[in-house]
Amino acid sequence: MTTPRRVYLDHAATTPARPAALAAFASAAGEVGNPASLHATGRRAKLGLEESRERIAAAVGAHPSEVVLTSGGTEADNLAVQGLFRARRAADRGRTRIVHTGIEHHAVLDTVDWLVAHEGAESVLVPVDDDGAVDLGAWAAALAEAPHRTALATLMWANNEIGTVQPVAEAARIAAQHGVPMHTDAVQAVGAVPVDFAGSGPATLALSGHKLGAPVGVGALIVRRDVSLEPVAHGGGQERRLRSGTVSAALAAALAAAVEEAVAEQSGEAERLGALRDEVIAAVDAVGGVTLTGPRDVDPATGERLPAGTRRLPGNVHVTVPGKSADALLFGFDMAGLDTSSGSACTAGVAEPSHVVLALPGRTEADARATQRFTLGHTSTAEDVAALVGALGRLRPSGR
Repeated sequence: MTTPRRVYLDHAATTPARPAALAAFASAAGEVGNPASLHATGRRAKLGLEESRERIAAAVGAHPSEVVLTSGGTEADNLAVQGLFRARRAADRGRTRIVHTGIEHHAVLDTVDWLVAHEGAESVLVPVDDDGAVDLGAWAAALAEAPHRTALATLMWANNEIGTVQPVAEAARIAAQHGVPMHTDAVQAVGAVPVDFAGSGPATLALSGHKLGAPVGVGALIVRRDVSLEPVAHGGGQERRLRSGTVSAALAAALAAAVEEAVAEQSGEAERLGALRDEVIAAVDAVGGVTLTGPRDVDPATGERLPAGTRRLPGNVHVTVPGKSADALLFGFDMAGLDTSSGSACTAGVAEPSHVVLALPGRTEADARATQRFTLGHTSTAEDVAALVGALGRLRPSGR
């Protein structure tokens, strides 16, 4: 009996590994040698590791010495937020404020909450607009209010749930005017929209391999060379003494291959996926009572169409369906052979309303429990979108 073809629509959670990344991993994994060892075999492993670091840096507009390899985006976010807070507070005990929005990933929000509960941090919440974009006026006001007491600011480059692309360069410029380092979680952005670390100005930037087509278990924190961080873990002093532990040259090679390929294809993929995304959005618009969450790639003032990825991630569609349960929708699509999402995969299985939707003005807990996310990626096809469009009747609110 033939197994029905499944349609994968959850690329924001993880995307299929790229053949080039798997080949790079397999090749490097077949070699022996600890990159920290001083003998010839260790030096050869070190050379391969540093070549991977150079490729990652080139892809995101950084210097190789700024690339700190991690186990993924969550570790990178923790190292950035905790590391910046502790380093800044060690220099001045009065620096306790952390400026952020309510739509950050849990890897950032939960770290801020932990620092508030255990290390005397003060959470300063900046509002977002109806589309989930940061209010830059409020951002500037929060930073101007007490820059001498502000440890750091953090703003994600693109939202994992509703797809909003943030004005990171402008936010970083404002933070720099007040002498405040800014972290950006770019896990969803790298490979999806143009990302230039040096050109955009943050102090630190997090990325994750498995969102790009590398295996799970590798990521990076890009740390500007003039930025001080306190390490979260201690040991052998690898990775600029910021992230101790034996570095996997094989995973680094896979990450380099995935980042390099994703970034090289970014412009063309944004156009391709944006067109597929807009087919889904048009079909969603035709389902009465269903609301697209987040922005459209349209100029709000003129209505002029913008290039895919300008305001919304090219592969993201997120909807609110009044009167429907997010999990019930997910299981309905699942039974129909479509892999979708009720929100962030990091909170999957936990019956919680979306904190991202709740952060939007006027949204209720009922709204935040009635969502569905469809995300496209490098293996998505027109056939996948046709299957989704054909199944969108499942979104129809009760009584319609």
